[in-house]
Amino acid sequence: MRVVVTGARGLLGGAITREFVTCHEVSALDRSSLDVTDGNAVASVIDRERPDVVINCAAYNDVDGAEDDPVLALRTNAFAVLALARVAIATGAILIHFSSDFVFDGDTDRPYVEEDQPNPRSVYAASKLLGDLFALETPRAYVLRVESLFGPAGPDGGRRGSLGTIVDGIRRGAEVPLFVDRVVSPSYTPDLARAARALLERDVPPGLYHCVNSGHATWSDIAERAASLMEVELRMRPVTLETAGLRARRPRYCALANAKLASVGIEMPPWQEALRQFLSGGSG
Repeated sequence: MRVVVTGARGLLGGAITREFVTCHEVSALDRSSLDVTDGNAVASVIDRERPDVVINCAAYNDVDGAEDDPVLALRTNAFAVLALARVAIATGAILIHFSSDFVFDGDTDRPYVEEDQPNPRSVYAASKLLGDLFALETPRAYVLRVESLFGPAGPDGGRRGSLGTIVDGIRRGAEVPLFVDRVVSPSYTPDLARAARALLERDVPPGLYHCVNSGHATWSDIAERAASLMEVELRMRPVTLETAGLRARRPRYCALANAKLASVGIEMPPWQEALRQFLSGGSG
């Protein structure tokens, strides 16, 4: 298959590219190669590449910054997806788009399933939900909701996700601020890439899937497990959503259930195993 990956130099885009390049013809596009907010450029590039699959890893992820710049958040997370969806329909390509747990309000006590009603509480969250809706207008689209990404740094050498920052702090012996009241399902990018590849190669029915590592925990629990695996002391500064002083509202309980993904034969490893792989420097 011919595969186009947008946002290919980021944390997720790098993992997707590394996974797919082993068995498919991949065109990995960073922002300098394709600005997804430019609809004409999107149409031109897709027409030139003629891919079988478009995997969109480009996103505006500054949750608090989106409150100040809603136009850019909407252009990147919503209307760029609309442009990609339109060209996918026009060319007959499959579209894979990555969404977010932030589409939910977090006012629950059990992992969200795909049938749960979204209720975004921030500009960022609303922009991601619009992107979901635009992508799902494509008959051959997979929308994968992920959260709390971590993994090997992308080709740009940038962040390895919030967990990567936490691990770096633990290794330095720094006091690490950690949410004690925010429950997440961490997502290891190599596992996400393998799941995306399996969806395509097994001809799984298109639609919305929650795609995270199995299980859930608070950030403080995750950090404690990481420190234990590294055999170092964790110096933690407990933080709550109320005391963090964040501008945009975060969902308190945002664990995602991946039973639908498992029902089509794609089992996601537990987050504890993914964390072990990450700390060992492997890709699984």
